[in-house]
Amino acid sequence: MRKLHPVKVGGLTLDGSKIYIQSMLNVPAEDIEGSVRQAVSLEKAGCEIIRASVPDMEAVRLIPAIKNKVSIPLVADIHFDYKIALECAAAGVDKIRINPGNIGGIDRVKTVADCCRSRNIPIRIGVNSGSLEKELLEKYGRPCAEALVESALNHAALLEKCDFEDIVISIKSSDVKTMIEAYRLAAERTSYPLHLGVTEAGTERMGIIKSAVGIGSLLCDGIGETIRVSLTDDPVKEIAAAKDILMAVGKGHGVRFVSCPTCGRTKINLVKLAAEVENAVRDIPLDITVAVMGCAVNGPGEAREADIGIAGGDGCAVIFRKGELLRKVREEDVLRELMSEIDKLREEDKNC
Repeated sequence: MRKLHPVKVGGLTLDGSKIYIQSMLNVPAEDIEGSVRQAVSLEKAGCEIIRASVPDMEAVRLIPAIKNKVSIPLVADIHFDYKIALECAAAGVDKIRINPGNIGGIDRVKTVADCCRSRNIPIRIGVNSGSLEKELLEKYGRPCAEALVESALNHAALLEKCDFEDIVISIKSSDVKTMIEAYRLAAERTSYPLHLGVTEAGTERMGIIKSAVGIGSLLCDGIGETIRVSLTDDPVKEIAAAKDILMAVGKGHGVRFVSCPTCGRTKINLVKLAAEVENAVRDIPLDITVAVMGCAVNGPGEAREADIGIAGGDGCAVIFRKGELLRKVREEDVLRELMSEIDKLREEDKNC
């Protein structure tokens, strides 16, 4: 079990007991109203931490505007100008994301650290393979895992010299293998909470695949306190993908959906049925497993292992609930009958 230095971000505590989903606004920083609308949409979708770019002093207006409309923590993403960090802290931001090495000398770093300490604001150090320091590129020849981790720990050491330890670290790469290696190395060398992500992962399809491999592998290792699925798309889609990754590695809450890939033995339209069931159960707040299986080979076994499930037959299906065979139903009635049983589980859960 990794020893962890707990860090509070707003009302959340990064201590390993829960993995939090994060996303980032992609509305132009000067569009305050649009940024607020997107922040509200992200919170409704299940985002638990929001990050916003604050490129200049004018954009500091984002902080109170967003904080007035959402209840989840807000992170200000800042580069180069330490004075912007000070203004964001004064405006009530919950966390600041900087690279201490690019905001000036140790005096400026100390000024930001002192300000954040006085307001109980943590600092996230964000290292990306695309912005690695020149001297580390010369030392290692490329943005390898060792170089990324050394950069992050050097930045952390600057803050530690300023007596500041409320630190979160991210070490992102667009190369999935490098990203995984870097985070595993960081987990061995530091006790600070880690924010996971594959940077510049791509558009929706490939971005989700790369994020699932990178983030999912590390979560299975017990590494990571917050995650972000980075997509060149609407950030609300990042939240759904992050939830699915958490569910896939057994770290999420909600309905776990199982369905077989179908084969020549399948005698019902399982592709259509599986899509309908998955859509119907997506937002049900129950920690249950629902199985939709196509035939009698593995179907009954998988369905019996689930909390509720069906095994297909010839134009029909049998419904299982917690190992018990309930009844046989016609293909056209499967969805309705299955959802009826799930509704019963929801009522039982309410009465517990």
